[in-house]
Amino acid sequence: MVRTRTRPPLPERIAALFGLPLSLVLVAIGSFLLAGFVKGLIGMGLPTVATGLLTLVMAPGQAAGLLLVPNFVTNVWQALAGDRLPALLRRFWPMLAGICVGSTTGAGFLANDTSGRASMALGVLLPAYALMSMVSPRLSVPKEAEWWLAPVVGAITGFVAILTGVFVLPLVPYLQALALEKDELIQILGLSFLVSALALGVALAREGALPLALIGASVLALAPAGLGVAIGQWCRHRVSAAMFVRIFGIGLLLIGLHLALRNLL
Repeated sequence: MVRTRTRPPLPERIAALFGLPLSLVLVAIGSFLLAGFVKGLIGMGLPTVATGLLTLVMAPGQAAGLLLVPNFVTNVWQALAGDRLPALLRRFWPMLAGICVGSTTGAGFLANDTSGRASMALGVLLPAYALMSMVSPRLSVPKEAEWWLAPVVGAITGFVAILTGVFVLPLVPYLQALALEKDELIQILGLSFLVSALALGVALAREGALPLALIGASVLALAPAGLGVAIGQWCRHRVSAAMFVRIFGIGLLLIGLHLALRNLL
């Protein structure tokens, strides 16, 4: 009698390949699936959500290593998803250049400061901004002010990202104040996050603080993250502009609360 040997499930094979516990692999898959869904739905939140969940079961350095490939690829996906890229580059290149300058200027902070105070402060500011945006009229930026305000916003965003690892303030309020269409907002967010991540990666590599040991596992993490993004995008395309504004505000609120609680507890 010939016995056929069945192959173990994919999570078990991944766990065996990297010598990791199966429970850790399942948590990582679920974390990237949920984080990808949030990013697909509101255009942001993958690093914040994934890091918050992954650090429950692994060291922050391991979580950062797992995030490298999914964060980069999903930002490229978001930046290229649409036909507005040339127009967005022409309009927002000063802001993108400012992001690079701000990230480079403060590169040493994220590598050396592990107190979490900056992330805690961001966790308080984000819910405050989200609540304000949901209950008060939206701010507006005059067209003639963009040429000087855009690089300033970009530089501050890049510097704040170095302190916190999160590319949100003051980038998101500024972009919302421009009254962009839903798809324009999502695409320029993706482009901004891509430039921010590249600038941050170069800065951290220069400081010797860029974790590369888990690059193989990071490539595999792209699968659940990509699936989550696709599901989130499918949901986003089926909600109205008004509903999207509410969802976007709620998303900012939850991300901010998550940041605050993560550093408080």
